[in-house]
Amino acid sequence: MKRSTRIGVDIGGTFTDFVLHDESRGITRIGKRLTTPDAPSRAIVEGIERLLVETNTDASQIGSIVHGTTLITNTVLERTGGKVGLLCTEGFRDVLEMGRESRYDVDDLFLPPVPVIVARRLRRPVRGRLLASSIEHEPLNLDDVVREVRWLVESERIEALAIAFMHAYRNPIHEQRALEAVRALYPQLLVTLSSEVAPEIREYERTNTACVNAYVQPRVHAYLGRLASDLAGIGFEGELYIMLSGGGITTIEDARRFPVRLIESGPAAGAMAAAFVARQVGEDRMISFDMGGTTAKMCLIEDGKPNLKHEFEAGRIRKFKQGSGLPLKLTVVDLIEIGTGGGSIAAIDANGLMKVGPRSAGAEPGPVAYGRGGTEPTVTDADLVLGYLNPKFFLGGEMALSLESVRRAMQERLGDRLGIDAMDAARGIQAIANETMAAATRMHLAEKGKDPRAHSLIAFGGAGAVHGYALARLLKVPRLIVPMGAGVISALGFLVAAPAVDEVRGYLTRLDGADWPVVNALFAQMKAASRDLLASAALGDGEIAIRRQADMRYVGQGFDVTVDLPDGPLDASRVQEVTDAFNAAYLARFGRVVKGVAIEAVNWRLQASLPAQDITLAYSCVHGEALRGERDVYFDGYGFRTARVYDRYALAPGMRIAGPAVVEERESSCSFGPDCSFTVDRFFNLVVDIDHGQRAAAQAKAEPSMEDAR
Repeated sequence: MKRSTRIGVDIGGTFTDFVLHDESRGITRIGKRLTTPDAPSRAIVEGIERLLVETNTDASQIGSIVHGTTLITNTVLERTGGKVGLLCTEGFRDVLEMGRESRYDVDDLFLPPVPVIVARRLRRPVRGRLLASSIEHEPLNLDDVVREVRWLVESERIEALAIAFMHAYRNPIHEQRALEAVRALYPQLLVTLSSEVAPEIREYERTNTACVNAYVQPRVHAYLGRLASDLAGIGFEGELYIMLSGGGITTIEDARRFPVRLIESGPAAGAMAAAFVARQVGEDRMISFDMGGTTAKMCLIEDGKPNLKHEFEAGRIRKFKQGSGLPLKLTVVDLIEIGTGGGSIAAIDANGLMKVGPRSAGAEPGPVAYGRGGTEPTVTDADLVLGYLNPKFFLGGEMALSLESVRRAMQERLGDRLGIDAMDAARGIQAIANETMAAATRMHLAEKGKDPRAHSLIAFGGAGAVHGYALARLLKVPRLIVPMGAGVISALGFLVAAPAVDEVRGYLTRLDGADWPVVNALFAQMKAASRDLLASAALGDGEIAIRRQADMRYVGQGFDVTVDLPDGPLDASRVQEVTDAFNAAYLARFGRVVKGVAIEAVNWRLQASLPAQDITLAYSCVHGEALRGERDVYFDGYGFRTARVYDRYALAPGMRIAGPAVVEERESSCSFGPDCSFTVDRFFNLVVDIDHGQRAAAQAKAEPSMEDAR
């Protein structure tokens, strides 16, 4: 029996979102439930069961469920992983403490060190050495391996083991022999090889990645096992897939082997959904703005693809200080994440100033408006006071919001202490939250040499649609897009992301002296491994697309730029072609090129992907009266204005509506001020054009001039 139903599930800090799609029946249905932090799989199962009832679908008809998780990120942040041992090359026991031999804040005399993931006594050196050329200098001493592993397992009771030897990225033979010895002794022990999880140059980062992978493995194994069991309990017989941090999709078996590759799987789904919409509407330059209950994520989408990077820093002890976390070698969607969400708490600090976030009310107790025990005002509470949310239509009317409770909390917690009323407190929360997100977005784009005014903004997430208009005005972007189902669009990202495999091999060489047969052999290995995984996992149908890249730099530089490589075999005759590609990428990044300096490649990369599925959240027919009524809504620069309120599900393609207006759907709401109008496109997206000159004129008229003052 062919199972045609697919479900995407996104677990957020406040809500868990769902998208069900059945291609054979032409059904797409979305859902949203409060997250259950104590047992995340409970919300997943309950949400799926409800979707099955609503669509008259049996669980046995589900072909696949694609899921993203923040479990790995939270495990590293909270330091709640397993007890890990490390086998390392003799003389390199202290690589984790030495790190990059730099301070992440040179002005702080009392700088706390970045906590290592494996205690020193659990890092055990063994004899044996490979050279950087991959030649064996000293044979691996298997007696050392056996002795140290016995001590780690039997005396220290480790739950997982990492093995990271010098130059294993060039030649994994010593790590493989050590693994064979460990397997002979302890077949069930979870073991991570650095040459498998991060076969790249840079000893510290590679060792750290292997250790973090081993650190999170016990929790991930338990979580995925429990989730699979719970899903089987409702009759699910299909395949469970997991989103990778780079936006690809992998199997549950691969996720168990390399859980560190899932560390940004949740945020990646939103970026993949934004890229899907960008391709759909033909936008080449777009800023993805995903605001949920706990955080806001911004990502640059260019040519229908999110920007990627190949290094990520996890568990920073100072969130905005680069170098204060654990550097990992893996492919991730290049986004910025800040602690501003619908559940972000507003409070007065020691200096008597209002702060918003990063503390969040989460799903329990949630914002004051939810009536679940929350007492501290949040961004969502401010949204309610200012008219952006309808207290009777939150979650389609399933959760009534208490406006009076919010006003009381605003006044008691903030207004009385600041000498203002509840309305001004709400405006303050709104201004701080929006400016924080705008500043983060400007910084993220400035680092890439980009101007936000040359981009469109796509806003989604439960709170993203609510704040999209205000953020677009602050960034001065000319166009805002709010997709259908904006409140759960990240869950759609799991279904429209292409099944993909990312492979990398380290081989440091100057282009003018490269051993090209070695390079071609590396690509052949990566291509074969990728095809095998995609084929064996039954991740999709169609022709596999191959993309080849290299991390390159000028000789003498310490950091590199990822460059797309031409198709076909590489040899000395194509050096100029590769050089031109590097110069173009370097010029786009830094605005200049360096002449007369040799170029070298550090790592060689390959991505294999299958075609993505085309899904729409648009409804097949428009029904009912579009205009629901009117209500007063606050717009910065205009004050409170009477806005028309529209039912999103009754808006037909081609309709054009002038602001001020509010558009309500079950999972979110969006408001647009007097300086804009929006059109409903053929995909049912709201395409909002903003007249920034109109707002400036309105402000100038509202503010007295020097002549008026006289």
